[in-house]
Formats: sequence, structure tokens, C-alpha cells
Amino acid sequence: MIMRMSSLFVRTLREDPADAEVPSHRLLVRAGYIRRAAPGIYTWLPLGLKVLRRIENIIREEMDSIGGQELSFPALLPREPYEATNRWTEYGDNIFRLHDRKGADYLLGPTHEEMFTLVVKDLYSSYKDLPLVIYQIQTKYRDEARPRAGLLRGREFVMKDSYSFDIDDAGLDASYQKHRDAYIRIFDRLGFEYVIVKATSGAMGGSKSEEFLARAEVGEDTYVRCTKCDYAANVEAVQVAPPRPVPYDGLPAAHAEQTPDTPTIQTLVDHLNDAFPRADRPWTAGDTLKNVLIVLKHPDGTREPIAIGVPGDREVDQKRLEGQLEPIEVEPFDETEFKSHPSLVKGYIGPGALGEKGESGIRYLVDPRVVAGTSWVTGANVDGSHVLDLVVGRDFTPDGTIEAAEVRDGDPCPVCGVEGGAGGTLETARGIEMGHIFQLGRKYADALDLKVLDESGKLVTVTMGSYGIGPSRAVAAIAEGTLDDLGLSWPREVAPADVHLVATGRDEQVYAAAERIAHELASRGVEVLYDDRPKVSPGVKFKDAELIGVPTIVIVGKGLADGTIEVKDRATGAREDVAADHVVDHLVRLVKA
Repeated sequence: MIMRMSSLFVRTLREDPADAEVPSHRLLVRAGYIRRAAPGIYTWLPLGLKVLRRIENIIREEMDSIGGQELSFPALLPREPYEATNRWTEYGDNIFRLHDRKGADYLLGPTHEEMFTLVVKDLYSSYKDLPLVIYQIQTKYRDEARPRAGLLRGREFVMKDSYSFDIDDAGLDASYQKHRDAYIRIFDRLGFEYVIVKATSGAMGGSKSEEFLARAEVGEDTYVRCTKCDYAANVEAVQVAPPRPVPYDGLPAAHAEQTPDTPTIQTLVDHLNDAFPRADRPWTAGDTLKNVLIVLKHPDGTREPIAIGVPGDREVDQKRLEGQLEPIEVEPFDETEFKSHPSLVKGYIGPGALGEKGESGIRYLVDPRVVAGTSWVTGANVDGSHVLDLVVGRDFTPDGTIEAAEVRDGDPCPVCGVEGGAGGTLETARGIEMGHIFQLGRKYADALDLKVLDESGKLVTVTMGSYGIGPSRAVAAIAEGTLDDLGLSWPREVAPADVHLVATGRDEQVYAAAERIAHELASRGVEVLYDDRPKVSPGVKFKDAELIGVPTIVIVGKGLADGTIEVKDRATGAREDVAADHVVDHLVRLVKA
């Protein structure tokens, strides 16, 4: 196949688009792969669509290799199945809802668990029909509040979602492992660095859960890896290893002290060291207990204020908090909320006023490090006053724990690390979520009554697994992982063409030779992007070739007079002169290798 630049529907740009925030977004627009239609919504131009389709085909090949069967559901879906699983409410503002002319409720599909479950229920009724793996590659829609970064966070996107159906948990384990192995092959073929990390299932429900993250500084996901063992997890899934409770017999009694003008942790620590110096060491932020107020917006619209206690040397990580609470949304505790809770003193809030049995009646959850017997400095709930030597379990009891504090480099590994010991520590990095696999279990099967007859003729509930990959996001993730200062640089298996053939100058013999090479390559199964534009300067053609990023660039120009043609590797910049009579064989070997 030959694509000719003279007729290809593409315009390369020299300037970055004004709304582009990350390199992949800038270059995909500039190189003519995508165009913005609306915030978070993009048109796929011919070059971009070729890359997307190649990624989809890799996914299809590997899904088919584990016995997956492809189908396709509609994007326009009725309300009733989502009502049955309560996700019509749980999704809140995150889905596009609409009415038909008769007033019936519909949504644009954000994900299709309900539809997969129902189609299996409709067609299968026996254990003999299982195990089953079915999948689709389809456009999904979510009313993203903050679409950004081009294809990385959009309101319309392409998703491969597959589901396994098994008679028991052992079957689910086997199906999960098959998908995990297939995902490793898929991401190896896509050609970018990735890590597999422990994850949370969020609103999807289920148990075992792992994410495949592309390593990228622009990624919205933070993950950690241990310096010693193989532990790796999205920060949302990190579970702090709590210290053991300690006896508090003999500890000093709690006492309130005047701490004027200390509404922040740093001002409090400074005051403590001046007014109440310790004999063993200086006071630090880690000795204080910071109480953060937020409001939970539940899917049904109800609002619930809660308080979160974390060591004063840490912040509450908003994304980590939201990961624990999904699909509940988190909103700030504003002045209106303070007015409705007059027992709270801003800047000096303490456990004495918190908890379901406290004055405020606000549920009080603490970091797992805040264990029985630990002693803290925290607000006395009186302006200009804090309590010292406040001991958990003796002086106050929280309503529960929550994993909301930030995870930092150097934190002990939850598996092999011990606070202050010789175990491993955590290192943080950024990534782009590319795939997510998890064991749904029976959540959707229970809600939609998916049962089959087992070997003894008894009805049993089917157990399910869910496995997603974002092909459209993969386009951006691959671009992020392979681009350079000159432009895009695609791995061969996903590139829009195998060879970018450039004819330079005005000599008719050059164009005749390039035309012959293009046809010979096409006849041997090599896809060619041929820059045959007669009135475009060589400099512009070279810049376009580097910007577009096809892995092999072939330049037919002045060297033809000496019987040679230049072949350039886009990724490394390596060049070589190849005899014109042998260049086709050379390129075929290069591509097929």
C-alpha cells in the first residue's frame, strides 16, 4: 500500500496547539494524527487512525489467542440494567444521560459490565457453556470534569473490555492468569516501558486487582516500588503497615496548653520547641496530629462531613483518598460547613470534638499509624490552645482508619520493610494507566441474577473477571515513551507505515526511481508513506518525516547519481547509503526483521 503526501488528508503544523499540555498531545496534533473537536473529544485523521487500528489488531490477536471471542455492544444503552446494579446513581455526573422522544432514560456507555452479564444470561444456562471469554473494542463516554492531556484524559475514548465467566473461583483464577499473560504480550509488542502494580478496584468492585502503567513523567498515576522486594502498587492501593499498639500505662496525662498564633503545623512546632522543649529531641511535625475536614458527596446526593487525622508531617493525598471512597466524591469543607458546625474551631480542631459521639457528630477516621498507645499533640478545639500527650485508646478513640495520607519516597515497604529497620523502602514514580485487570467475583452476576446449572443440576451464581485496555490512550502513551526533540518516533509494529520514502529536488529521474521503489515495496507487503510533493523543499520534507515518526526514512536525492540511496533509522538517527539496485531487498529485510 502506498500513501502519497500529495493527496493524503494531512497538514503538519510548525506551531504547538494552544491547548496542548503534554508532548504527545502537541506532536499528535502537529504531525496530523488528530484534531480537536471539543474539550476531551478528538477526530482521528488517517495517520492517527492507522496507528489506532494497528494497536487494536495487536490486542485482537492476543485476545483471540486465549480463546476470547469479539462482539460489539451499542454505545447507547437503556437505564434499566444500570439501575439494577445501582450504577445509574453511583456514576453521578460522570455519565452522559439523555432521553428519547418518549421520555425514556438512556446513557452513553461508560463501561459495559451489565450488558456483558445480561447477554450471557440470555444465551447460556449450563456449566458446560463455561468457561467463556468475550470482549469488545468500542468507543466509551464519560463526562470527565477536567479533560486534559489530549488522548490521555478524554470524554470519548476507545476501550477494549473483556470479561471472563467461570463456574467457580478456581476457574476465575485461571482466567485471570490467562488475561495477565496476554496483557504482558500485548504491552511487550506495543513497545513502551511499563510496570505491573497492585491496584484498587474502585467503583467496579471485586477483589484481586492489578494495573499496567506506562512509565511517563506526565502520567496522572503515582506508583511505588520497593528497593528490595518485588512489591509494586499504585499509591491508592498502598496499605500502610501499622505499628504495633503500645502500652500507655505510666504515660503523662494529657494537658491543654496555650499555643497562641499557631494555626499551622510549622508555627505549632516552632512554639513547642520554644515553650515546651523536650529533653530527648526537638519536637517535629511528625509528633503532631493534623485533623483535616472534608465533605463526602454520596451518589444519591446526600452530603456527609468527615474528619481525617494524619501525622502532621504528611498531607492528605486527594487522589489516594478518592480511590478509597469511589464512587463517593470528595468536596472541601468550606465556610458554610463551619457555620453549621459551631463546635469546631478552625485551626485548632481536635479529637475531643470529633467522632460520631463527639460534640460535632462528625465521623473521625485516622491514618493507620495512629494506633493505640501513641501520643500526640493536637488541637484542643479552643482558639490558641493545643493538647499535649494525648494518647490514642486512653484519651480518645477514633471511629476507624483510612488510607489517605501521602506516600513518600523512603517509606517502609508494606511487605518487607519495618519502620527503622533494614527492610526495603518505597520509591515513587509516575505512570499512565494502560490496562486494568481484576476479579469482579459475583457482584454483577448477583445483581442481574446470572446463574447456571452445575454438574449436579443445582443453580449456582457465575463468577466474573474484568479486563480493560485503552487503545486510544495507548496511542498517546506510546508517543510519550518514544518521542524526541524532532517529533514522534513510532515502534515499527504500531507505526502508520513501514517506510517514509522522500523524493527530493526537481530531477525527474529521482521521482521515477522513488516511484519504482514505492511500487516494489508495496508489492512485497511493505506499507509506504511516499512524499511525492514536487514543489516542497527538501528541508520541509525532512522535517515532516522526522515529525511524523515512521521508523525508517528513505531519501532518494543527489546520491542517486552515484547509485546510492540514503536509509535513516528514525529512532537512533543512524544513516547508511545503500546501493539503489539493492535498496528494496534491504528495506524488506529491515521491515520483516
